[in-house]
Order: sequence, then C-alpha cells, then structure tokens
Amino acid sequence: MASDARTAGLGGSGRLIILCGLPGSGKTTLAREITEASPAIRMCPDEWMDQLGVNLWDQETRAKVEALQWELTQELLVQGVTVVIEWGVWSRSERDVLRRRARELGAAIELRYLREELDELWDRIRARQREDPPISREDLVGWMGLFEAPDEAELELFD
Repeated sequence: MASDARTAGLGGSGRLIILCGLPGSGKTTLAREITEASPAIRMCPDEWMDQLGVNLWDQETRAKVEALQWELTQELLVQGVTVVIEWGVWSRSERDVLRRRARELGAAIELRYLREELDELWDRIRARQREDPPISREDLVGWMGLFEAPDEAELELFD
C-alpha cells in the first residue's frame, strides 16, 4: 500500500475533515465526493457495522467501531493522509476532542456542517430505507433537540 496515492504524503501532516450533521444530512454522500476528488480515507461506522453484520442501532458496538476508527485516523494523520470522519459528531465537546488531538498531531482540520430542514432529512431517510428498525420522524425530531450545531465561534477554530 506504500505506493498508493492515499499514502503518498507519508511523513507530512495529514488533514482531518469532520462531517457534522444529523442522519440524512448528506454526510456519506459528501464523504464519497471528497474521496473521489482527492486522496482520502473515509471513516464510516455504518459501513463497518454492515460488514460485521451488526445492527446499526447497536450503540455499544458503534462506540467501539468509532474508537477503532479514531485510533486508525490518528495513525493515518501522522503519516500525512487525509481522513474524512462521517460520524455526525453531534456535540461541541466531541468535536473539540477530535480537533484538539488532530492539532496535537500537526494535522490541518476542517469542519463541514451539513444542515438540512426536518422535512428534507425525513424524506432522505425514508428514501434510503437503511435502518432496521427504521428511524421514525419522532426519533429525528428528538435528535434535532439534542444536536449542538456549531456556531460561528466554533467554526473559527477550524482551518
């Protein structure tokens, strides 16, 4: 893999791209666009969980998958690789942890906030029919109340 374009920047500082948004906001679509346009690695817990045959609602396994992805991400950043995290990162504190550690590793860091209205999120979730059991509109409304959208002051902390 050493000759792979994704690792061509070995020895340099990597770039961390954090995609922030609720289910249906377009995180996976944007992550795929980024990796198709430039060398980057995607960290998508849903895809790993699918490959492992784990239900997407299994929060304990999701936490373990994201922890493994974060360990791998840190190694890749040190090697100069661009990594796209599409976990959603709903809280400011979660984004702060990622940002601070990536900075310690010397990586550039981007935060891309994908904001969509409730009806658009709901339409996308229904169309993809990915989750089992399906996400309900009530789930989505509740999550919108829990989600901490980045404000201008937070966005200024990123490259």
